[in-house]
Amino acid sequence: MNFGEFVRNKRLAVGLSLREFCELAQIDASNWSKIERNRLPLFDNREKLEMIAELTGLERNTDDWYMFFDLAAIAQKKIPEEMYSDKEVIAALPIFFRTVRGDKPTQEELDRLIDLMKRR
Repeated sequence: MNFGEFVRNKRLAVGLSLREFCELAQIDASNWSKIERNRLPLFDNREKLEMIAELTGLERNTDDWYMFFDLAAIAQKKIPEEMYSDKEVIAALPIFFRTVRGDKPTQEELDRLIDLMKRR
């Protein structure tokens, strides 16, 4: 599921039409429709995203709240903000990326990545 699908499902679950939602969020309905359909890149405005999350009924510090912002980061093609403060996670990202691409990390790198994931 991508960001647009997730938000659309949440918007509909709270009974908001596209136009009602966009009026409350003070965003252009045509552009938001394109974001929901993954046809337009998502803007990078944390305050606006928090307002949207709240309008769609998401509560802070819940799984859905974190999923919303993780999917937003993916849509924006960036690493989630929370990750920047954890130097150990940042150091492990190149290993993770290489592994996902199919490159074989060393056993030591793989063990370090697995250990980090277990501790999280």
